[in-house]
Amino acid sequence: MSTPIPQPPGVPLLGNIFDVDPANTWWSLKTLAEKYGEIFSITALGHRIVFVASAALAEEICDEKRFRKFVGGPVVEIRYAVHDALFTAFDHEESWGIAHRIIAPQLSTEAVGGHFDAFLQCTDELLAKWHGLGDNNKIQPLSDLNRLNLEATTLTLFGKKLNCIEGADHPMLAAMENSTSEAMKRPTRPGFLNWLVYGSKFKKATKVMRAYAADLVKYRQEHPTDQHDLLWSMLNAKDPETGKALTESQVIDEIVSMPIGSSTAPCAVTASILFLLQNPDVLAKAREEVDAVLGEGPFRQEHVPQLTYIAGVVRETLRLSSAAPGFNIEPIPKEGDKSPILLAGGKYQVAHNQAMIIVLPGVNRDPAVFEEPLAFRPERMIGEAFEKLPSSAKKWFGNGKRECIGKHWAWEFLVITTAKLIRDLDFEAVDPDYKLKQDGWFNIRPIDFSVKVKPRAR
Repeated sequence: MSTPIPQPPGVPLLGNIFDVDPANTWWSLKTLAEKYGEIFSITALGHRIVFVASAALAEEICDEKRFRKFVGGPVVEIRYAVHDALFTAFDHEESWGIAHRIIAPQLSTEAVGGHFDAFLQCTDELLAKWHGLGDNNKIQPLSDLNRLNLEATTLTLFGKKLNCIEGADHPMLAAMENSTSEAMKRPTRPGFLNWLVYGSKFKKATKVMRAYAADLVKYRQEHPTDQHDLLWSMLNAKDPETGKALTESQVIDEIVSMPIGSSTAPCAVTASILFLLQNPDVLAKAREEVDAVLGEGPFRQEHVPQLTYIAGVVRETLRLSSAAPGFNIEPIPKEGDKSPILLAGGKYQVAHNQAMIIVLPGVNRDPAVFEEPLAFRPERMIGEAFEKLPSSAKKWFGNGKRECIGKHWAWEFLVITTAKLIRDLDFEAVDPDYKLKQDGWFNIRPIDFSVKVKPRAR
């Protein structure tokens, strides 16, 4: 006989809507995972959702022979802005395969490595800004790292310099936050409220994001280049299987999707700063490696794979910060078969069409996999120790064919930015007793975390 899946008590009609804070959904789910363990469920407005928070169960439901990405809830809502783009396409939609085959070659390890100089240029602009702050500064690093991410995404993928690291915030930053936060909240409200009260916010944010993308297309048309970057491929390449190209609307969909997807990267770098401040021994080892590999000379692309300890710092940050906090899974439908889906060898069972969400803050802290799971230990993310980890403990970029298409871009950004910050800057926590607190929508980020920054004392 199967074991009932734990669930908070809830209230009549409304279910568990008071157990999940719509303004901080992922922190609520992290808290529920800590209380209920490897699997739990909630109901909201009559809909049941099952959450998986252990490495073993995550491993099982990441089996692409039995399960697939579930496009529902907030992901369906964001289709208003980006339609059937890579992140939001349903499994049956042809558009996903067409876009993937056109875009993926431009986001391979080799292709991304070709943007090293552009990454470095953007990062150096941020460092110059921070060097010029003077001695009595106090900053929340996430704000400027979000600017850096938008600048680097736009330059490396779409070939245009935004110059948004200085000056007022680029409107795309607020629009991304407003659209994704609203997409997370809309499934928790009655539909008429979304239309009557909150619809204008969603529409305004979408208009701003699509204007950003349309401006990039127009800029390329007015400033043609022989550089065959991602934007060139989206505007000119054809799918090798179907011969189809992307429409202009689809190009705009994918342009909008890219900075939303890459917005997890500045969240992770901000968390790295926090973890390194809390672990000065780790910072010392990281600096020793950076100084040995880079020396006093220029940072070059060939240095990136040599920074093995920095790679461990990045992976351990992705584990503990869960900057991309989870993803949705559903059983692959079997025609005429509505029998329950058995998990953990029959210990649990769910309906044949039950949506499940992997809660990475639970999976990534699973004590069955990680000794002292709350400790920041880059050594466990290097070499043989890393290779021995189950694949479910490495799902920072999602799973299978629907994992993040920009994972190599994200890795380049994270390693370059982390190495440069360690090499060139000293940070001091404004509040030495600060404890990690996160909020966020399609990403989660440290909040109320402030530092003082100055050029590194050598």
